[in-house]
Amino acid sequence: MMRAQSFAPLQNAFGQNDLNMIKPMSIKPYVYILALTLGFGFVSSTQAATLTDPKVLHVLNRLSFGPKPGDIERTANLGVERYIQQQLNPNDIPESQQLKTQLAQLETLNLNALALLEQIKLPRGGKGQKPSPEQRKAYRQEMRHVTEQAIQARLLRATQSPRQLQEVMVDFWYNHFNVFANKGVDRFLVGAYEQDAIRPHSFGRFRDLLEVTAQHPAMLFYLDNWKNSAPSTTPNPRGKMQGLNENYARELMELHTLGVDGGYTQQDVVALAKILTGWTFRRSAQSGVGESGFYFDAKRHDYSDKVFLGRTIKGSGMAEGEQAFDILAKSPATARHISFKLAQYFVADQPPKTLVDRLSQKYLSTDGNIRDVLNTLFRSPEFWDSRYYNAKFKTPYQYALSAVRATGKEVTNFRPVIGFLQQAGMPLYGSLMPDGYKNTEAAWLNPDALTRRIGFATALAGGRLPLTTSEVRLSELNPSLLKRRGRLAVAGAMSSVPLTSQPTSIPVSAKPLDAQQLEMTLGYPFSAKTQGAIATSPAQLRAALMLGSPEFMRR
Repeated sequence: MMRAQSFAPLQNAFGQNDLNMIKPMSIKPYVYILALTLGFGFVSSTQAATLTDPKVLHVLNRLSFGPKPGDIERTANLGVERYIQQQLNPNDIPESQQLKTQLAQLETLNLNALALLEQIKLPRGGKGQKPSPEQRKAYRQEMRHVTEQAIQARLLRATQSPRQLQEVMVDFWYNHFNVFANKGVDRFLVGAYEQDAIRPHSFGRFRDLLEVTAQHPAMLFYLDNWKNSAPSTTPNPRGKMQGLNENYARELMELHTLGVDGGYTQQDVVALAKILTGWTFRRSAQSGVGESGFYFDAKRHDYSDKVFLGRTIKGSGMAEGEQAFDILAKSPATARHISFKLAQYFVADQPPKTLVDRLSQKYLSTDGNIRDVLNTLFRSPEFWDSRYYNAKFKTPYQYALSAVRATGKEVTNFRPVIGFLQQAGMPLYGSLMPDGYKNTEAAWLNPDALTRRIGFATALAGGRLPLTTSEVRLSELNPSLLKRRGRLAVAGAMSSVPLTSQPTSIPVSAKPLDAQQLEMTLGYPFSAKTQGAIATSPAQLRAALMLGSPEFMRR
């Protein structure tokens, strides 16, 4: 795997005031909830008394980021099977006009990578001069603006879109094909990468997803393939183009396709790296440059014949990569690797081998059709085995989204949510290593994590998180954002106010959550012991107890 590099942590766009918002409302109720959670231990669904069909709760917890008010009733009336089929076909599910309007206000969202690469460039100074500090500052702000809009779009969809399985799969595939958002141009390319490479292919053929991620400038830059050149084309390598670079080839096999035990050798890594020489990108439109900015530089390609995974691939240019992707996508090792990860995400940290085998067979028989593999998974006896209900420990991302969705609020300010994710060690697009964020209990269950979650739950339940606040004075905007040119100008600055501004004070509603309504929304998924603690606690603590309970920590 690629070694950790000395990248600075993804910068938190939120001030200390935002972080303070998720501190407990007072020490006594905070300690009370923490003691409740730690003292109970985690209970399985077989121990939990519930007034709701457990299958309905299970499917909402796995195919969505948790129920919103009314979701349980709607799903029960629709039927679990019809709900699953609807979610597998997201384009048939209408989205609200409000969500469409909110997304339309994010003017950088629909700019592809090439457009962003053309527009966001560090200005040149005068002849023989470097850019001024002011120019560098404006450049960084412009990059941050684009990334913040990508974050806002992701969270808007995840909390408000009825196409929940699509949002779950975007989370899954982004981590599978992870790109870190604090490396060079990837600071402003991650949103376009998700929008153009991940999202449209989340239910399609794995082979297509594999190629479109490989050709996106965000991935090319992140894993260094943009400078991968045949040694013969750089006899005196210097600067950025330093000959053969194996980073992407290695991760492509170890993480994206075959898996660490997939049967490849170091010779295969070298062969694949040679196959992908010349796969790079350009920062402006020109002959041979694709819509994403991808460019095959024939002058830097190794045209020798290669032996890859036991097969001979004749030197033929870009077509060699197509053949290599065909081999990788059709490999039984890839089928097992993808099937295991899907089963781990949707069923259990250690999924049953019978399920992984069945999914692998479906993958191979359908040429890697993701929708068909998922349909098989959701109809499997393993998925519906009650032993696995509530068995998955939520990641910080899943926890925050499920808590926000449970409130039923139409969020317009995600600053507190993003502040929590930063504190919890899971900032969006912020995984440094190419394997992305884990979704297992071992990765996220620890006392510090529980403390932070309960602090978030306490503040959210007490009405101390301004999720619906977007009030800010124009004078509080960073003036340099208002001076930028073209499509990244005033409209962009205004649309990102909830993220980019640093107001001196934010009006916060002190209205706490309605505990009875929250319990109905969640479907009463609590054990008898948790229900007893809720019933005997002060009224103002009950909602916090629910969101901080052992049961709500799981899905």
